[in-house]
Amino acid sequence: MKDPDVVVVGAGADGPVAAWKLARDHGVDVLLLEAGPFYGNEQWPEPHVDSGGTVSTDPDDLDGKLLDEQFTHREAEANDPTYGYLRVGPSNSARAPWFRNLHQNAFIWQVSAVGGTSTHYFSNHPRGYPTAFDDQPHWPDEVSYADMVPYHRLNEEITSTQQAPMTAREEVFIEGASQEKSGEYPLLEDLNVTETGWRPQPNAVEVPGKETSNGQPLDSDYEGSFSYDDGFRGDTLVGDHFQGSSTPVDAPVREKARKSSNIGYVPRALDTNDNPNQGNVAIRPNTYVTDIHTAEGAGNLEATGVEIRDTWSGATQTVEADTVVLAGGCIETPRLWLNSGLPDDGWVGKGLTTHWFDWVVGVYDDDTVADINPDRQHMDPYVGQNSAVRFDKPGVGGLEDIGMSPGLVSFADYLFSEAGYSFDTPTDPDEPWDTRGYIVGKELKRRMANYRQTKAILVLTDDMPRQENGVSLDDTFSDEHGPVPKVRYEPGEEDDERRDELARIAANIHKNAGASHVHRAEWPPLLLHMQSSMRIGKVLDFAGEAKNVNRLFVADHSALANGVGGPNPTNSGQANALRIADHIGDRYF
Repeated sequence: MKDPDVVVVGAGADGPVAAWKLARDHGVDVLLLEAGPFYGNEQWPEPHVDSGGTVSTDPDDLDGKLLDEQFTHREAEANDPTYGYLRVGPSNSARAPWFRNLHQNAFIWQVSAVGGTSTHYFSNHPRGYPTAFDDQPHWPDEVSYADMVPYHRLNEEITSTQQAPMTAREEVFIEGASQEKSGEYPLLEDLNVTETGWRPQPNAVEVPGKETSNGQPLDSDYEGSFSYDDGFRGDTLVGDHFQGSSTPVDAPVREKARKSSNIGYVPRALDTNDNPNQGNVAIRPNTYVTDIHTAEGAGNLEATGVEIRDTWSGATQTVEADTVVLAGGCIETPRLWLNSGLPDDGWVGKGLTTHWFDWVVGVYDDDTVADINPDRQHMDPYVGQNSAVRFDKPGVGGLEDIGMSPGLVSFADYLFSEAGYSFDTPTDPDEPWDTRGYIVGKELKRRMANYRQTKAILVLTDDMPRQENGVSLDDTFSDEHGPVPKVRYEPGEEDDERRDELARIAANIHKNAGASHVHRAEWPPLLLHMQSSMRIGKVLDFAGEAKNVNRLFVADHSALANGVGGPNPTNSGQANALRIADHIGDRYF
């Protein structure tokens, strides 16, 4: 595509959403640029060892069986931050990942690929709390939560968002949550959450049992094939969504059960090329954008295109466009802005939130679990969707029941902590947890051996954006794309208080369900649910257009004005990308 109307920078969770909406509903030609590889595409059969093709425009390029080969069930192959296929770095796996400078003990979990970080998300798709939109001073008056709801509905339809299926693990959580504080917390039945309670997760995953190879609902006794070619449809409950989850096997890309952006939106975006009444979409991976070009406009700068670099050959090129949309995420978008020398009124890159996570573990006796699950007698954290039930408390945050593969969950349970060794770390007898910090040695082996009767609850705090947190340019280190990003996140005192409150609720849920031991990990900052570093109301107007640069929009999670209250941000980010695409179309096309 030589002369696109719009260049979208970043094909992660949100970029393909905006590209599809612009092409389908506004007749706009879109070039979608992605720094990382394109998995499951015949143009790139070996994305880590060969540069492959240049651009994909044909939906027939997508190959589900190729995706099956590229996304394995091995934890380290997927999630190793230096060598795994779900890392932030060049497609050429012989080269090092990209360096992002943290000044503190913390971990950044980014993915560069078509689909971006949504390739390893749990597919939890709750909406942000209404109070996070309507009751915050930094959210503009021009758009209310009610204005967001139609876009949430469209996004949920496209991503097959529906109530997650319950397994034995979720039954234990429900047992504890429904008894918390003598039944104070009810079952929530509305997707727009304004009260405190628990509910099944709304997940962007097709549920199992809609159709199987033997025509029967899927249950624990199902022994049929899980192959799409044999007739299986929907989720296999294999529990590997964090590793890409190319299931059911043999399915076309668009029929994979979990609707990450590369599954839910990329096929639809390429489908527009087959409709003469719609715009066109071309996706170019392995392409890093290094500069945003501008010209003097009427009172403001105007974006006119971008400078790109092929990450395999190093060749550079200018791409001109009528409008530029940034969708690289909360770190890459402000980095590109700052490296391009665009105006900064003090809020570019600032206000980064991440939900100030924590992790509370419950260990259960066999008899306790058997009483709750007479048919199963154990929880099997590796069965089911990674998180299928949640707790919400608007104004404070949320909790998620979690199951994952053994290595990952054991690391999260006992080896990711800022509290110190558990044998050296005192525990307040008035708190509802029994231990906290690292578990090591024989005690770690004993705990890991009890893996099938151990479950974890993730704490997601409603942390408020603060100007001292965010992304700036490192004045010491540069790579081939310019100065690297320097990232800072420190929770405020109120963030700490909300995290402690949620950790206590999580511990009480475990104890109410009968856990014999409760352990609080006390995680260090994990930059995973990053939001709000290019905020609407500060850097952007209500339509997502830069206040100081015309024809330059931001349509990723960085545009969100805060942490949307604590729920997972993907649904809110994608709904906002749909909304911003409509404003782009209305303003300029």
